[in-house]
Amino acid sequence: MAKGKTAIIQQFIADGMKYMFGNVGTTEQGFLDELGKFDDLQYVLGLQETVAAGIADGYARATGRAALLQLHSGVGLGNAVGMLYQAHRGHTPMVVVAGEAGIRYDAMDAQMAVDLVAMARPVTKWATRVVDRGSVLRVLRRALKTAMTPPRGPVFVALPMDVLDEDNDEPILPTSLPHTATAPVPELVERAAALLGGARRPVVLMGDGIAASGAQCELTRVAEQLGADVWGVECSEVNMDTRHPLYRGSLGHMFGAVSTDAVRHADAVLVVGTYLFPEVFPELRSPFDDAARIVHIDLDATAIAKNHPVTLGLVADPRSTLAGVSTAIGRLLGPEERATAAGRLRTRAAEPRPSPAGQNSLLATFLRALADRVPEDVVVFDEGLTSSELIQHHLPPRLPGHWFLTRGGSLGVGFPGAIGAKLAHPSKTVLGFTGDGGCMYTVQALAAAARYDIGAKFVVCNNGSYRLLNQNIEHYWAERDIPPHGFPDSFDLSHPNLDFVALARGCGVDGMRLNRPADVDEAAERLLADDAPFLLDVVTD
Repeated sequence: MAKGKTAIIQQFIADGMKYMFGNVGTTEQGFLDELGKFDDLQYVLGLQETVAAGIADGYARATGRAALLQLHSGVGLGNAVGMLYQAHRGHTPMVVVAGEAGIRYDAMDAQMAVDLVAMARPVTKWATRVVDRGSVLRVLRRALKTAMTPPRGPVFVALPMDVLDEDNDEPILPTSLPHTATAPVPELVERAAALLGGARRPVVLMGDGIAASGAQCELTRVAEQLGADVWGVECSEVNMDTRHPLYRGSLGHMFGAVSTDAVRHADAVLVVGTYLFPEVFPELRSPFDDAARIVHIDLDATAIAKNHPVTLGLVADPRSTLAGVSTAIGRLLGPEERATAAGRLRTRAAEPRPSPAGQNSLLATFLRALADRVPEDVVVFDEGLTSSELIQHHLPPRLPGHWFLTRGGSLGVGFPGAIGAKLAHPSKTVLGFTGDGGCMYTVQALAAAARYDIGAKFVVCNNGSYRLLNQNIEHYWAERDIPPHGFPDSFDLSHPNLDFVALARGCGVDGMRLNRPADVDEAAERLLADDAPFLLDVVTD
């Protein structure tokens, strides 16, 4: 019979966990001490909980499996809340555990005493506390099943030290994960095809439920059959090759008027793997024409008609459902309708691809040199924000599981996310982009890369400001007829002049500052010279 602190490690190993990401603390010392006895589960120290959570997020997204994150009691959970919010919004499967001093101390209101479950609940899919020594592993298996069942997301389990110090006779069993590759009954598939087929102005709105289902090919096929423009909504992974002529861009980030302009003339709308719309400032009225036929497919029942009515909602797996809809559309469309859809596709293919602003900038020059040197299967973790348009133009999202965008609205995931992705794909080139503001949230992530020899490549897009806030406040001024004036001083990051190369070297990672075009080739060569971590500080305009 093992102690609970040993049994939980055996359970994690039985469930295929290879890494425990975390930041150590006294209330977890019992099972962390036991962890040293096991070779199959490696501890990855993040130095700060935000970093550990960001690495776990990147690892889970790159593997498609749940990551294991350890936090230190209330203070550690508090540090990680912002990154857990990112994971929760983005449906990252993650099992999060934190230690407590013990149930027997509950009445004492001792140092670090706090209701961990209440803290975790707003930023997790499920949060609980183990209180019985005979239910520790059962709770952990339920946590993993919950994290991995669509809609996926982080879950939290509080582990009191005295419960883990007691004997545990529970069996060590791999967690049973249900299959969710479900499709609607045939008549509903036929109805969906009938609502979409023959539309004159069809639009497809896709989200990360496509990537979770592996439905990229099926979605592309339906879009081509309809000749429909495709927009990404909550699109932070590769749901469609963005070089496809029907792909139009991304919606749902900041202002609802942008999404409304894209969809208001559509007569048929297919929504898959997302809800509508997740902007910071959304339109409160429906952005669709009153006569538009709207079909919404998602395994997350709460996403369907969450904010706006739909004509037909199908709680089902996107891949199997889209395959059925494609077959039904193929039977339904006549020669004239097929020709019309094909004509729309040809028209889009003939249109020149728009080039983003800044093509003559130092960053664009560097990205061109980088794109010429990286392999076809390069993995990109993009937190460039105001630089993302340029990054995605030169390193377009196209291979499923090889491109990841920040999500959730907080900063700091770019570098830790790249570290997690590199752990998931150690043989591939992994690039992590962030801004100067984002880098300062989690710069200590570089120490983890050095400590564990994780050869991710880090690029700081350094514009000396929180430039996204500059852009957003200009919109705010315009909406309220406020005359343009100087940006708030708090948006400026140019003083002091942050030395990211020195910070990187202080964490054990070599680096270089790029501030003139003559050094672009050298910078690209040094960044990719070997499989060691390296930071490049690119001064942007």
